[in-house]
Amino acid sequence: MSQGLHLSQRMSQQMVLSPQLQQSLALLKAPVMELRALVEQELEQNPMLEDTSITEVTAEEREQRTEEAAAQADPAEPPADVQFDPATEKPSEEPVDQFDQELQRILQLDQEWRDHYAGSNLPSRNTPEDEERRQHMFDSLVSPTSLQEDLLDQVRNADLSDADRPIAEMIVGNIDDHGYLQSGTNELAFATGIAADRIESVLRVVQTFQPAGVGARNLRECLLLQLERIGKTDCLEYKILRDDFDALGKRRFPDIARHLGITAAEAQKAAERIARLNPRPGRELSPDDNRYVVPEVLVTRSGDEFVVTTNNDHLPHLRISNTYKDLLGQAETTPEVREYIREKIRAGKFLIKSIHQRQDTITRIAQEIVKRQRDFMEHGVAQLKPMTMVQVAEVVGVHETTVSRAVSGKYVQTPQGVFEMKYFFTSGLMTSSGESMSNTSVKTMLSDLIAAEDKARPLSDEDLVSRLNAQGIEIARRTVAKYRAELNVLPSHLRKSY
Repeated sequence: MSQGLHLSQRMSQQMVLSPQLQQSLALLKAPVMELRALVEQELEQNPMLEDTSITEVTAEEREQRTEEAAAQADPAEPPADVQFDPATEKPSEEPVDQFDQELQRILQLDQEWRDHYAGSNLPSRNTPEDEERRQHMFDSLVSPTSLQEDLLDQVRNADLSDADRPIAEMIVGNIDDHGYLQSGTNELAFATGIAADRIESVLRVVQTFQPAGVGARNLRECLLLQLERIGKTDCLEYKILRDDFDALGKRRFPDIARHLGITAAEAQKAAERIARLNPRPGRELSPDDNRYVVPEVLVTRSGDEFVVTTNNDHLPHLRISNTYKDLLGQAETTPEVREYIREKIRAGKFLIKSIHQRQDTITRIAQEIVKRQRDFMEHGVAQLKPMTMVQVAEVVGVHETTVSRAVSGKYVQTPQGVFEMKYFFTSGLMTSSGESMSNTSVKTMLSDLIAAEDKARPLSDEDLVSRLNAQGIEIARRTVAKYRAELNVLPSHLRKSY
């Protein structure tokens, strides 16, 4: 029996975000330096916007940008008897040719935004001296050299034949940012058709480059290369790495001692010297090392209170430009240009409003965080209280996801140091007195207990539970083991000192 085709209908609900809402959410989530990049991109695309924190462009330049952009945009011409009011964003019944009335509305809109920014706490335009110091700072920055670029320079200066130099460059191309060769010589030989022993010979040359240990295929080889570089091939550390690497990783010092005919204490001291070697030699030139954090929120103490302010130093000072009024006042201005101007005014107005709303949302969330974490601001991490995004969202009057976006990638400068805003949202444990304590505070106490333990008799997880219970913290052994692992602390039998 053949099956036929059937038509059916199904109703479903689906949320579709408008482009404006997507832009607003992107601005809220973006950290300050990323936000600045987004705003600068919008400044290039919207001639109605200007940044008053930098030197203004001339009216002729902006007029030319407007006409060129309007010519490229080629928007559909609106009906002759209806125009769009940028101040209300609603259709108006006024004819498009009434330039005087249209001009007055736009001038009023422009003045409203100027008055808004005049009363805000955004920074004023920098003085020439400030700009000179700022430019000197940027001119002083040196672009970091990557590990691969540095190694290629060493290849060019190395004692290699013209035939071996491309092989060395190929090897460098397979070295990651930590300094390790990601492909074995057999894999490289199979991929290139070059003999494996020849690649191995060139690799030995690359392994003599700086930094010491670069070009290794594993951790053991990396550490051995570093000892070879300083001529310590007969030392105890070299023998342990060469013959007892697996036992070293498991900290089985008695086994190492029996194999090498030394004491467990000597084996442990040798392991401590091995630990001073660099397991990631390439990170000295890794771009990940050049990270800069810009706090978006500043918390300062004023008397008995903590004051929350937003750091607006890196935000452009936007406003609707006043140069377009001359273009609107010209009788020869085409309807397409007028419509383009109105569209860009609406887009600029929404961008300014979104940035203002972003700063206001972050400020209100930060104020609630400071209010709930006052003890932390005064005494430090040990006094951090449990706090969830739902609790803050209810007080601020926004959705939990809005709080999550607002704190994502943002940092706050407090009297206790600079912290990521997400740091303050933690779960908690109950104390014997009925109060709650954040797991971050418990981890700090756990770390202090381990730091003060007798290294010859380290505290087991059961011992740590007993010590924390004695301080009124009810906690399970598996939770202690979990927190200890998150602190990168070894179990007690691996922490033992001989």
